[in-house]
Amino acid sequence: MSTRLDHRNPLVFDTHELGRRPGALQRISRTVEAPKDLGIADVVGVPEGAPVELDLRLESVMEGVLVTGTARASAEGECVRCLEPLRHEVAADFQELFTYPDADDRGRTAEPADGEEDDEDRFFLEDGLFDLESVLRDAVVLALPMQPVCRETCEGLCPECGVRLDENPDHHHDAVDIRWAALQGLAETVQDGEKDNMGGAEAGVDEKQEK
Repeated sequence: MSTRLDHRNPLVFDTHELGRRPGALQRISRTVEAPKDLGIADVVGVPEGAPVELDLRLESVMEGVLVTGTARASAEGECVRCLEPLRHEVAADFQELFTYPDADDRGRTAEPADGEEDDEDRFFLEDGLFDLESVLRDAVVLALPMQPVCRETCEGLCPECGVRLDENPDHHHDAVDIRWAALQGLAETVQDGEKDNMGGAEAGVDEKQEK
């Protein structure tokens, strides 16, 4: 059983003033606090409680109320290249139809026709109210970058030592050919073996001299 909408919730809007006259328009501007999880988890998002500016256009249509709007906010995250904190200004556009519960009762079949939305994919008005939170969340997530960077030219971190390359433009490591490295390791092994053999031979000579 779904809970009833609370008109005191800043993301719940009242359409009674608009009425059910097709073509009627209403514009609303409101600043609300960002709900929880408004973004991409562990990547970038609008902090809970941060201000979100909403500009909405409500239009009455035959089936319900068509809501068109833009949400503006500042998202925070971490650069995927250098791991430094970043801020991203997001402007998310959205449009959604909130349907009257009785809009299409007449003539509806038990099963939705091909291409027709199921009720789970639709949004409904409840006593003339609609909740924008789900629509807002979907719009903001789509407007956010999946791979946020502090700037497009960010060089990231050195893969060998982790130094931030933007702050150390001349940073580099001497490249070592793995083939030469392997030969160097083999040579050192041979030298160590020769030293061990020489040490054993010297020990044998000393024993003979003692006898």
